[in-house]
Amino acid sequence: MSENENGTEKTLEPTEKRIREARERGEVARSRELGSAAVTIGTAAALMYAGRGIAGQMAEILRDSFRVDRATLDDPGLMVSAMGHSTLQALSAITPILAVSATAAVLAPLALGGFIFSPQALAPDFSRLDPLSGLGRVFGSKGLVELAKALLKLVVVGTLTVSVTHQMMGEMLKLGSLPTEIGIGRAAGLVVRAFLYMSSGLLLIAAVDAPYQWWSYRNRLMMTRQEVRDEMKESEGRPEIKAKIRQLRQRYAKQRMMRKVPTASVVVTNPTHYAVALYYEPAKAGAPRVVAKGKDLVASEIRRIALENNVPLFEAPPLARAIYATTEIDHEIPRGLYVAVAQVLSYVFQVKKLTPHRAAKLRRPAPVVGEEFAKYTKDEGAP
Repeated sequence: MSENENGTEKTLEPTEKRIREARERGEVARSRELGSAAVTIGTAAALMYAGRGIAGQMAEILRDSFRVDRATLDDPGLMVSAMGHSTLQALSAITPILAVSATAAVLAPLALGGFIFSPQALAPDFSRLDPLSGLGRVFGSKGLVELAKALLKLVVVGTLTVSVTHQMMGEMLKLGSLPTEIGIGRAAGLVVRAFLYMSSGLLLIAAVDAPYQWWSYRNRLMMTRQEVRDEMKESEGRPEIKAKIRQLRQRYAKQRMMRKVPTASVVVTNPTHYAVALYYEPAKAGAPRVVAKGKDLVASEIRRIALENNVPLFEAPPLARAIYATTEIDHEIPRGLYVAVAQVLSYVFQVKKLTPHRAAKLRRPAPVVGEEFAKYTKDEGAP
């Protein structure tokens, strides 16, 4: 028998339960290369867009820092206050860049694995201190993949650096002939452009790494047939437990049913194999309802409770079997049995009003079941 037939090969997609448990442990698809690319490219783009204004603010802060009067120099407290003011101005100037970098750092992981907070992932894992497992991670397949990514980044970024430097060489050589202030501004612009171009090379790395991380994550969660079967048993319950629960439910349902027998208007019997307890209140609209029914031992229990609570018993085998087969508990009898049941209830209500002597002389009805119920009138339990 093959490995797949034994159910030991991971060929099935992970179930929702397995994915949910993995997320609870903090295991989601993550690409560090995607995050690095987003942060570096976002920062470079922000510098290119707002760099001129930030450079002007920083130059103004620098000029103000050197415009210190003698009183401020002689007072250490004022110097500290001036330094604090300049620091706050510098932080305010670069706040847009920091905001873009922080936003990119947050959104990049969400794009692949979504938001997750896992207390289990925050718990200390002392197995990571094992040197053997550490060597396994370094020299395993994951370590080889990381090495391949590092080499790829070296080649891509190095190639872009050489290419960008070659293209900008002429502009860089002209910087020496420009006025100092203009030359510094032009040099800053060249640096930001070069940074953006070289950072864009990380997109290539991220375009390879993100799909690989997603595939690797799904591959780790793949399941064998046996794992799927075990999970189904765990989710749905083992057969013996389900059978026990079913027995308990039947027992409670039977107890509730038996508690309604004393309220019945009449119990129609087979006489031994079937018993159906009917409730009817003439003052209210509606047909008679079945409040309890059963066969064999349950029928015997219904008859016993009925006798103990003075509920009339009426022997009508075809009618008892027809009601038992067609009507569920707490449901009204079908329209085709109205006449037959009405004859039984009329007789029972008259008997209750008469003395025993006169009741004995009252003719007992023989309710007839219609042809549509003929298939239910055969008593399969009778000898």
